[in-house]
Amino acid sequence: MKAHTIGGGGNVQLHVEEAGREDGRPILFIHGFSHCNLTWRRQMDSDLSRRHRLVAMDLRGHGRSDKPMDAYADGRLWAEDVNAVIQELQLDRPVLVGWSYAGFVIADYLRYYGDNDIGGINFVGAAVNISADTAPDILGGDFLALLPGFFSTDVDESVEALQAFMRICGECQLDDGDGYLTLGVNTVVPPSVRQSLLSRTIDNDDVLPHVSVPVLVTQGERDRIVRPEVAREIAALVAGARISTYPEAGHAVFLDDTERFNRELAEFLEASAQVEHRLPTA
Repeated sequence: MKAHTIGGGGNVQLHVEEAGREDGRPILFIHGFSHCNLTWRRQMDSDLSRRHRLVAMDLRGHGRSDKPMDAYADGRLWAEDVNAVIQELQLDRPVLVGWSYAGFVIADYLRYYGDNDIGGINFVGAAVNISADTAPDILGGDFLALLPGFFSTDVDESVEALQAFMRICGECQLDDGDGYLTLGVNTVVPPSVRQSLLSRTIDNDDVLPHVSVPVLVTQGERDRIVRPEVAREIAALVAGARISTYPEAGHAVFLDDTERFNRELAEFLEASAQVEHRLPTA
């Protein structure tokens, strides 16, 4: 495992880790709300590493990346973060895999940089649009009920909300080691960052129809954080997008059914590479 520090938008320092083959097809994993790169530990330490270059970043405000007080409202900064990782590590047309909040981040990247430098996108339990008015149509009621605790600076109230958040993230039961690790990952994110993330108004209906790279939309049908119908709306916006549903999985599909998720991701990379090979050269 290699670690990197990369200057993102506004020179925010981003922590990035990578594993696998340096000469393999790159995958850039982007985690969700209040988590970090360790979200993808069952992918980074898997058979995917035998053929692919696996890169996982800590979003600004999360993990070991910088946590500035006020640097989360501007979509261009999020886009610059993703672009900085791609360019600094010289990732050759990576497939972006974005879970949950990372759907917004990937859409930010697409808005400002397009898709010329990437080879595909896997939206995983993701959303791409949100506002105060539309939040109840996009986010599950169990998640919305936790917002006061997410934003609280009272330790007990905050931890209680984060523990409840962990319980609704997936259908599988985490053992004590994974459970405490995940709780610790969440607690290092300042409440002000969580509030800033969920205060954005985002509309990407004008961006998604212009995506020309292969897109896979992965969704757990028991998702209690992002409503499953959101996945179908994303797939409808992107011509040729394929949707893969997991009837028994929740929000964290990659934990609830790791074997299937990793297999389908490998198959998606193979299919997207074949698409690239068929594209006419300039």
